[in-house]
Amino acid sequence: MKKEKILITGGAGYLGSVMTRLFLETGYHVLVLDNFMYGQSSLLDFCVFDSFEVVRGDCRDEALMKGLIKDVDAVIPLAALVGAPICNRDKIAAATTNRDAIQMLCRIAAPSQKILFPVTNSGYGIGEKGKFCTEESPLRPISFYGQTKVEAEKAILDRGNGITFRLATAFGASPRMRMDLLVNDFVYRALVDRALIVFEGHFKRNYIHVRDIARVFLHGLNNFETMKNQTYNVGLEDANLSKIELCALIQKTLPQFVYHQAEIGEDPDKRDYIVSNAKILATGFKPQWSIERGIKELIKCYTALGKVNLYGNI
Repeated sequence: MKKEKILITGGAGYLGSVMTRLFLETGYHVLVLDNFMYGQSSLLDFCVFDSFEVVRGDCRDEALMKGLIKDVDAVIPLAALVGAPICNRDKIAAATTNRDAIQMLCRIAAPSQKILFPVTNSGYGIGEKGKFCTEESPLRPISFYGQTKVEAEKAILDRGNGITFRLATAFGASPRMRMDLLVNDFVYRALVDRALIVFEGHFKRNYIHVRDIARVFLHGLNNFETMKNQTYNVGLEDANLSKIELCALIQKTLPQFVYHQAEIGEDPDKRDYIVSNAKILATGFKPQWSIERGIKELIKCYTALGKVNLYGNI
């Protein structure tokens, strides 16, 4: 039986390098397109797979994309400028990569080709106090990053034959590490600095491990016909946590960690919402990584890396 071939743009990134390994190990043929803008070497271990291909290039290059997608069964377009700071620094690059490249992909892909797309659930912006955001909740992104991803999601859903996943804040170790993500950042500070000042610590958000993100894309491919043309929140049901609650969890594993909520000062990231993940759970998907398990993994990761903070998108 012929292996299905998957094109993953941004496959050398934080999500992509974990996802690429999972798809290869599951028996898929994986073609990665990446511009390697961070100089990462996260794909080197995959070169041993005969079913792995890699192309250095830009997902906005229409001629290149037309050549790459012509013989693939599915596309997972991860390539993006991820996070509010980097998008605010270069809004043209953010718009053309996060939104325009997806609109172009929807135009050039054959109707039979599947597209599975990651969206940030930061699109919910500031939720109603005590009310869970579902897939039916209004989208009110408060960052330019969130705006571009929400517009790209609309293009995917309007095209059809696709699935979009509204991802909670990711955490966990990856071959292309990101230390600027909230859980990853707090654990690093708890381990290395042993102290943290928290601004607007009551703000809540949802979380999901990077390996569970990879798993939900595999789940989507394996159940595509029953899940297609819909969007799904993907996060931990027991991890709608405020920043202060997250600090308390970290302190359980690292008792020497001291944190303090500042009475004065603002966090530039104003997201504040709680999310229901009931819809994805109803499809049979179940996350494997709790916040507590991820904290222990991150401690090992940072012990190996040492006191260096060079990995992020800021």
